[in-house]
Amino acid sequence: MTFSFIRNVLKEGKPHKLEIKDLPYAMGDLSPSISEETIKYHYEKLAKTYAERYNANEGDPTFNEAGVFLHNILFQQYRAPKTNNMPSGAILDFINKHYKDFDKFKEELSKVAMGIQGSGWVYLAKDGSIKTIKNHEIKKDIVLLIDWWEHAWALDYQADKKKYLENQWKIINWDHINEQATI
Repeated sequence: MTFSFIRNVLKEGKPHKLEIKDLPYAMGDLSPSISEETIKYHYEKLAKTYAERYNANEGDPTFNEAGVFLHNILFQQYRAPKTNNMPSGAILDFINKHYKDFDKFKEELSKVAMGIQGSGWVYLAKDGSIKTIKNHEIKKDIVLLIDWWEHAWALDYQADKKKYLENQWKIINWDHINEQATI
């Protein structure tokens, strides 16, 4: 999707229409990791607004397009909470290759995430590194994505970002990650 806005304007004379994908679960299904109230606000009010603003040619089209891109990855990788939600298959092999085991990977991702000043995103990249995105930016190397903007955690966790991250591990759909990732 990088530069697709410009490409489509040049090709067709108008930007393409963006949409936030439908959730593959009900809004209350992620509770207690993420409350229904937070999902409604995050999905209905914030994520969909990036698409609406982009489609109406309001605001920064690059920012809005990247917001749609990132949220379409984020919301699709969730599932109902599972206490012992462990990766398996290709993603587990990938994590073990780069971090020795899942716990070491979580520790490293936590260090990077907790080091973010303000808001942003943290993600596992296709090269095995953990990277951040300061604002909204389309990245083609995302394997696993965590939203680190306040709206993702503040309603449910107040200032306890560490607890928010710990509960993210309960809702990651590792089967989806395995299907999507080319690692």
